Amino acid sequence: MIRVMNEKDYEEVYRLWKRIEGFGMKKVDDSKEYVERFLKRNPTTSMVAVYDGKIVGSILCGHDGRVASFYHVCVDKHYRRRGIGRAMVVKAMEALKVEDITKVILLAYVRNDGGNAFWNGIGWTKREDLNCYDFILNTENIVAFNNEEE
Repeated sequence: MIRVMNEKDYEEVYRLWKRIEGFGMKKVDDSKEYVERFLKRNPTTSMVAVYDGKIVGSILCGHDGRVASFYHVCVDKHYRRRGIGRAMVVKAMEALKVEDITKVILLAYVRNDGGNAFWNGIGWTKREDLNCYDFILNTENIVAFNNEEE
């Protein structure tokens, strides 16, 4: 069964994330507080897969009003190749369509062979024309950035 993820799912989903090979997790971003905040901003688009009463897959999905992003899409290795990942993706995309979102992006670590094989296998397009950048928003980094000369 695929259903909308809620705040009560956090502990079980976090344990699932920790078991996934090739996953990148961050102490702050993946904390209970931050995931709950994400779910409050995106109450209908993140999904979990439940099998025999336990969560075996998850997808965090949110949008900015125009483009959606998928994060932490995973299925427990013992439940793969059953269509669970695809079903979660479809359910999240259906929820996004209700909110009139027409494009979804995701990032997958290069070292995440399983994840990359999944996305390539279900017809997603790997972008070769973009670079991905990030910047950690903390006081030290913001002050350093502000004080750098161009």
